[in-house]
Amino acid sequence: MTIFGFCHPVRESWDRASESCYQLFPCFSDPVRRSSWGLKLALVTLHLIYVGILFLFDRDLIQKTKMEPWYTAIYLFLFVATLAQYFFTSGSSPGYVIDAMRAANETHSIFGKMSTTSNAYLTFMMIKQRQSASSKNGSLIVTVEGNQMGRNITGTNSTSWTKLVMDMYPPGSSVRSLTCTYCNIVQPPRSKHCHDCDKCVLQFDHHCVWLGTCIGQGNHCRFWWYIFEETILCIWTFILYITYLKANIARAWWKDGIVILLLATLSICAIFLLLLFLFHSYLVLTNQTTFELVRRRRIPYLRLAGPEYWEIHSLWIRIGASIAIVDVSPGSHLGIPERVYPFSKGICINLYDFCCARSSIYSMEPLPSPLELEVKSRPYTCCDVLSCRCC
Repeated sequence: MTIFGFCHPVRESWDRASESCYQLFPCFSDPVRRSSWGLKLALVTLHLIYVGILFLFDRDLIQKTKMEPWYTAIYLFLFVATLAQYFFTSGSSPGYVIDAMRAANETHSIFGKMSTTSNAYLTFMMIKQRQSASSKNGSLIVTVEGNQMGRNITGTNSTSWTKLVMDMYPPGSSVRSLTCTYCNIVQPPRSKHCHDCDKCVLQFDHHCVWLGTCIGQGNHCRFWWYIFEETILCIWTFILYITYLKANIARAWWKDGIVILLLATLSICAIFLLLLFLFHSYLVLTNQTTFELVRRRRIPYLRLAGPEYWEIHSLWIRIGASIAIVDVSPGSHLGIPERVYPFSKGICINLYDFCCARSSIYSMEPLPSPLELEVKSRPYTCCDVLSCRCC
């Protein structure tokens, strides 16, 4: 019997087992979801290994737990809360543009129906008044104006969304240049198409491979809390590992080898998480995203917000000509000046909007006007510091 003849039935058994597993768990049939769940399982396993090795090897920690149970209880509570926050963040929606468009269209249709109903009621009351007035004269005359009965909502759902989004851009912006070529949807400011999720995301920050989802307007706050908890847990575990190595206790050499190896990887993770936490804290305080900070000079909507675009637009308005087609390619010189945060409202307001004011994940911010950019580009003075201009 050759090796190929031996491997063939094994592969058939593996395929049948895989089909049975896919029938029981349909989510595993998708390769993307399968890899996402594999990464989640690996992350949970790493957490369990680090904490499990610590409690298996460190006898001083066991004794401290018996004497001071609150210390270990707080550590285990942080461990469970971090994993819970991880799954909570990975399962949350980042705020997709298609969902925002549907919500806006539903709101538009509801207000349209309400206005149609109120117009019909007013028309009915006018008809009744005319009927009563005509009955007094001995004749019955019914007159219904065509623009009062059966008034339709102006525009379709798509045109209402397009108008809503285009009002956030400077006048003269091209709808075609702001339409996503994949979703065929007009993108609001600060949105971007994610090729991993295959959807446009509001306030797109980045696509997190470990979470298996995008980070956007809907879950950026949850992501910040997750990396905050993960950073505290990682630093605390690092301290416990150092305490174990410094203890003068006779132990096997291979235990020290395992702990030193885990400690080396843990130190790298701690440094990375701390830098990531500080970076996203800076983004929150200035109301920016990772995508806007890294690709500042190449983002079309930030180039449209530059003062040069408004100057060109005002010039063409003064000479009575049509709106020019402005070059917003990466090689052009349009854009917001450096060290100016176009969407920042002050540190305190940014924090409030980020943590407390986001009752809806479908809020959209218009591009700032030239006057707002001019105010934000002014250097800080002593009077500005005393008046808390940064807040």
